[in-house]
Amino acid sequence: MPDSIAHKPVADVMTPNFIACSPYTSLAEADELLKKNRIRRLPVVDRENQLLGIITVRDLLAARPPEAIYPRSQEEMVRILSSITVGAVMKKHPVGAYQTDTIGRAAELMLDHKIGGLPVIDVNNQVVGIITESDVFRAIVRQWREDNLILSGAHRT
Repeated sequence: MPDSIAHKPVADVMTPNFIACSPYTSLAEADELLKKNRIRRLPVVDRENQLLGIITVRDLLAARPPEAIYPRSQEEMVRILSSITVGAVMKKHPVGAYQTDTIGRAAELMLDHKIGGLPVIDVNNQVVGIITESDVFRAIVRQWREDNLILSGAHRT
């Protein structure tokens, strides 16, 4: 039987071309990055790409001051959110995975902490990617399909 996907390294399935922001990014800019790229989380990094925190769509919604919940206009919403930085509301010391951790370990961390994704870091605490529950699901399906081809005899190894 082929190797279990759970024992493969995170680096095999993570998204290496991730989008991040700095702690000085405004909430308006972070919101735009999330919407434009259709993602739900942004690692927060310094100039050396060191992991400082993470901000999610949920964090952005929770961080909105009362006057931003029912703004008079879109311009007012942008003005309010432009005055707050990511560093003020990000989750510091987020749960993350090392690129050498197994996919099973990453999935366990996501399940235990009830989160949908993890920044992936190297031994120098630099962000090298991001792994999400979607990445894990895709890897499982890809392995399942390969296993079925091998077991059916349609694919010779």
